[in-house]
Amino acid sequence: MTDAQTTLSQTNSSPWPNRPFHRQYLMRQANNLFDFFQAPSINRKGGFFELNDDGSAIDAANSTRQIHGTARMVHCFTIGSLIGRPGSDEIVDHGMRYLWEQHRDQRHGGYVWSLDDNGPKDASKQAYGHAFVMLAASSAKLLGHPLADRMVADVTEVIERRFWDDKVGAVREEFANDWSGATRYRGQNSNMHLTEALMAAFEATGDKAYLTKAERIAELIIAKHAVPLGHRVAEHFDENWVLDKNYQGSEMFRPSGATPGHWLEWSRLLYQLWVLGEKRLSWMTGAARELFRQSAELGWDQTHGGFFYTLDWDNKPIMREKLWWPVSEAIGAAAYISAYDTTHDYFQIWYRKLWDYAENHVIDHKRGGWLSELKEDLTPTSRLFVGKPDIYHALQACLIPLYPATGSLTKAIIEADHTVKRGH
Repeated sequence: MTDAQTTLSQTNSSPWPNRPFHRQYLMRQANNLFDFFQAPSINRKGGFFELNDDGSAIDAANSTRQIHGTARMVHCFTIGSLIGRPGSDEIVDHGMRYLWEQHRDQRHGGYVWSLDDNGPKDASKQAYGHAFVMLAASSAKLLGHPLADRMVADVTEVIERRFWDDKVGAVREEFANDWSGATRYRGQNSNMHLTEALMAAFEATGDKAYLTKAERIAELIIAKHAVPLGHRVAEHFDENWVLDKNYQGSEMFRPSGATPGHWLEWSRLLYQLWVLGEKRLSWMTGAARELFRQSAELGWDQTHGGFFYTLDWDNKPIMREKLWWPVSEAIGAAAYISAYDTTHDYFQIWYRKLWDYAENHVIDHKRGGWLSELKEDLTPTSRLFVGKPDIYHALQACLIPLYPATGSLTKAIIEADHTVKRGH
């Protein structure tokens, strides 16, 4: 398949996710990820280790646990439990207890960013971290975990009281541990992941207030800002939500310029939000398709393959590294959009191209897991990320194509399971 291919031959046109072999391939890749992360990640002192490329623990003596890492493990092994992966429930419980007993600040409320064996290392309260606590708690609620209802209620109250800015329909970014010293910075990344978490909370509770907040965030970040910028998602703003094109921050969490991987992430989330909102907001699907097209047009390296990590506002690469998570998000988006956009082959062609790239360059067939970072020429490197940071992005890339595009992955798994039960 060439870069210029725009249609599939009639003899090879059926979608890959419908083919038995491809479905077996996807489940095998998901199971390989579970194999890599499941046992080595468990820190018996609480929380989880980050892993080196070979699956050994990074800093096993006194590992730092960041909140999004703990919460993502809960979410992913909830998925494991829902599909029947043995050992998953123990990991969900391990992570939920660490979130509730260690990350949760019993004095000031909210959840601290990171801890080690001696207590908090970074005790700040960040919207990004709270979004993932909401995702973890909402996912665990689907399993009936005993802490889930309390955690959903608690993090919902914190987000509503401390982070949510109802005037604009988005969250403030960061506070000190005692909720003083609010930063002037506003970011789309935390709001994007909160959109994901709010949808999960809506599915877990049935409370439409969560969905309404998610729709308001999408309106601000995408309809108000990304669409007028040629369907390029702006990352960094001031407290009045004025775009700051010159912002310089953390290359990992707040890189300068634009991040095509986030355009891809939003393209799937918009379709998901459109479905959960009973397909009322028709602008979302058109925006989602254009976000995907722009990321492919501007962000994909036509010479070597892979998505450049960041672009400047003239659409030139800033950081030319290729990370594992943008291609993971692109796979999920292409699969999700293909379920609804059946008029042409564009998203099916990209779905196949993305899996070709992942199979040949990103999946670590010798050691397990997915390589987190490649240079421009696709040789492994570790300038931004060390080891294999998490299971979250790659696992969803493997499993989203296997289930109907009716909401989040967890919702689709549960609905598919109920369909099988009714069928019998």
